[in-house]
Order: sequence, then C-alpha cells, then structure tokens
Amino acid sequence: MGGTLCYLNHHTPDPVDFYFRTMSGFFIELQQYQKKLNDTIGREILNNEENSYQSKIFTFLILALVLIISPIIILLVRNATFTIQNFAGNLVDKTIELRNEKKKSDRLLFEMLPPAVVMQLRQRRQVPAENFDSVTIYFSDIVGFTNISADSSPMEVVNMLNTLYKLFDSRIRKYDVYKVETIGDAYMVVSGLPQRNGTLHVGEIATMSLDLLVGIEHFKIPHRPNDKLEIRVGINTGPCVAGVVGTTMPRYCLFGDTINTASRMESAGDPMKIHITEATKQALDNLEEIYQTELRGVMEIKGKGKMNTYWLLGKQGCYVSEDNEVPFDPIPEFLHIMDPESESAV
Repeated sequence: MGGTLCYLNHHTPDPVDFYFRTMSGFFIELQQYQKKLNDTIGREILNNEENSYQSKIFTFLILALVLIISPIIILLVRNATFTIQNFAGNLVDKTIELRNEKKKSDRLLFEMLPPAVVMQLRQRRQVPAENFDSVTIYFSDIVGFTNISADSSPMEVVNMLNTLYKLFDSRIRKYDVYKVETIGDAYMVVSGLPQRNGTLHVGEIATMSLDLLVGIEHFKIPHRPNDKLEIRVGINTGPCVAGVVGTTMPRYCLFGDTINTASRMESAGDPMKIHITEATKQALDNLEEIYQTELRGVMEIKGKGKMNTYWLLGKQGCYVSEDNEVPFDPIPEFLHIMDPESESAV
C-alpha cells in the first residue's frame, strides 16, 4: 500500500510548476506572435510610406504640369476668344455690307425690269412673253440734239441728259406708267403694262405728256443756261407683246407695230407739241375726262403711208404744276446708287 502511494505522488504534477510551465510556453508563443506582428506592421508601414512617397511625387508632377500648362491654355483661350470676337465683328460688318450691296443691286434691278418680272426671275422661273391687247406708248426726243452734242463735250452731254431725265423721272412717278428705256436723247414710256389698267392707260400717258411739256418749258441746260431745250412727243395706242430678252443683261422689251407707229409720231412731230394717232384720239374720246385735241390732217408717215394724226393740246380742268426745280448734279444717279458716299463728295 505504501509503495503504491509513493508512485502516485511521483507522477502527479505540481500545480504551481504546471502553471509556471504553461504560462512560460504561452509567453514564448505570445512573444513569437508579437515579433511576427511587429515585422508585418513594419513591412506594411514601409510599403505605405513608399506608396505615399510615389503618390506625392505623382501629385507634385501633375501640379507642376498644370502650373506650366495653365498659362498656355489661358493664353490660347484668350487668343481664341479674341479671334472669335474679331471674326464675329467682321461677320456682322460683312453682313451689313452684303445687305447694303443687295439693296443697291435690287435698286438697279428694279430700275431695269418691272417688279413682277424681277420676282419671277428671282424664283428662277422663265418669264414668257405676254400679249397686251391695248397699251399706250410715249416717245420723245430732244430737238437739235445732234447740234447740241457737236458743240458740247461728252461729259456736258451726259450731265445735260442726266438732269433732264431726273426731271422726267420725278414727274412720271405721279402716273401709272412704266419707263421702258432711254436711248441717247430718246425717252420711252408705256402705260397698260406690265400691270393692266383697263382703258386708263391712254389718259395716264396723255396727262403725263402734258406734264412733261410744262416741265421742259422752264428747263435750263446746265452748261448753256441761255439756250432753251425743246422736245418732240409722239403717242400711239394699240396692242403689243412684252417680254424679257437676253440673259447676260436682260431687258424688258416691247414689240409690235404699235411701238413703231409711236416712234413715227415722234419723228414726224413738231417741237414742243404732242403728236398722237387716230387710235389714241379715239381712246381719249372714250374717257370721262375731256382732252383737247386738234386735227393735224393726213400725214405721210414713213413705213405706214397716209394717216390721220392729231395734236394733243390739253386736258379740261387739269392743272399741271410748273415746279420743275431739279438741282444740277454732275454725278449721274446710277453712280450714287453704286457709291452713296459720292453724294457727300460733291
């Protein structure tokens, strides 16, 4: 019994010793883990420091690049803005200039062609010739124009015609007429086309002719103020065809025997008188207004043979203003249209 007890006492661990050894092993392992953790934390700190250093370098490089590029970008943007502003200003100026040039071209175009024809041409539409059953044609020319031209310089002749036609143009605006053209000293006007006006065309041309005669009575030749200018006038009424002729310089032209007869009336007339055909006289008689005419008699008209012709003397109850003051302008009107500043230069 006693030997057995001694054996048991020999193998039973001492609690203090067991606790000591256990805690010693625990501390040893704890120290190892602490060392490993310390090594791991140290490596992470080094890695983080290295990454942070690289990030700082990268950020510094970007900041330096921005600081270097920013002034260049600002300068480029400023230059681009200045260029755009200049371009916009020039564009506005060019637009205004183009609009003014368009107005000038429109004025010239409307001087050359009737408005209705201009609108058709702008729409790229072909303008067909049109037949008019009844119109009245006016022709006039200057008496002794050849002698006046021979004794005057070309510029004086141009200035004289310009002043005269400005007088005519200002007076015919009051009537329903269309100025067809001027060729040298010849002045051609029509009523009844391109806008039809029934039977009123003959009265419009007759009253206009009387108005122009009153205006020419006090007209003074700019370079020969002591000489009196006289014109011959011829009128005829009848059918004609009108249309645009040409493409490079299109003109609104009239065709037919009515035009030729009106021209013959003018050439066979007398100074400061209105020579009309029998057709025009009958058309005037059909109007409500009373026009005074006088039979000239049977005349031999070139290309027409014998014709009864008349003088148009006046219109009952019609007062025609003698206000024909047209300032002499040495620069023709079409030059003012091309260069408005020329007016201030005179």
